[in-house]
Amino acid sequence: MRSTLCAMLFLFFLAATTAQNIEGAWQMTHKNGDAIKGTEYIKIYQDGYFAFGGKQLHGNRFTDTGGGEYTLNDNHYTETPDFYTAAPEKTGKKQEYSATVTGNKMVLQQKNGDTETWKRISDKKDDLTGNWVITGRANSEGKLHQMTPGDRRTIKILSGGRFQWVAFNSATKEFHGTGGGTYTAKNGKYTENITFFSRDNSRVGASLEFNYEVKDGKWHHSGKSSKGKPIYEIWSKYSEAYTGEK
Repeated sequence: MRSTLCAMLFLFFLAATTAQNIEGAWQMTHKNGDAIKGTEYIKIYQDGYFAFGGKQLHGNRFTDTGGGEYTLNDNHYTETPDFYTAAPEKTGKKQEYSATVTGNKMVLQQKNGDTETWKRISDKKDDLTGNWVITGRANSEGKLHQMTPGDRRTIKILSGGRFQWVAFNSATKEFHGTGGGTYTAKNGKYTENITFFSRDNSRVGASLEFNYEVKDGKWHHSGKSSKGKPIYEIWSKYSEAYTGEK
C-alpha cells in the first residue's frame, strides 16, 4: 500500500513538473480575449531565456521584439527583458504574470488584467537547440577573432524548429536588429528559412544553408552569407559565455 502511494505521488510530481516545461516555440492567438488578426507573433523559450518577434502578415513588415530571462514556478511567471522595442523603459525590470499552462495552451495575465494566449507550435529538439551568444568570428583573411559578450551582444535562440537572432545593448537599451524563422539542423547541415527581418523585409522567404559542427559544447557555423561572402562563426551557450552583471 505504501509503495503504491509513493508511486502515485511520484507520478503526480512528475506530471506537475512536466506541465511546467514551456520550452519550444509558441504563437500568440489572442490578446485580451480578441483573436490576433493581421499580425504574427512567435515566441521561443529555451534554457531559461525567451525571445519573440512580430510582423504584419501583409507585406511582412517587422513590428516589434522582446526577450530576456524568464521563470515559471507553479502559476507564477516572470520576465526580465534584456531588450524590448515596444517599451524600452521595461528593459531590466521584472514583469510579473499569473500563468495557466494546459497542454499546448498558455495564458499569461498581468496584474492590470491584460492577458495573452499562446499556442505551442512545437517542442522538438535537435543538435542546435539552445540559447547561444556569438563569441568568435573570422575576418576576411580567415583569422579568428574571439569576443567576450558584454552589454552589447548578439544572441541566437533555437527551439521547436524556430530560431531568432537579436543584436542589442542591454545597458543603453539600444536595439540593433533581429530576424528569425524556421530552421533544420541535421547531419552537419543547418538551413534557415527567414520569416521576419527587422532591417529589410524583402529578405523574408529567403533560405540559407550552412555547415555546422558542435565541438566542446560550441557551435561552429560556416558557409556563405546572403551576399555570397564566406563566414565562419563560433557560438557559445549563453549561460556559460555571458558574464555581464544582471
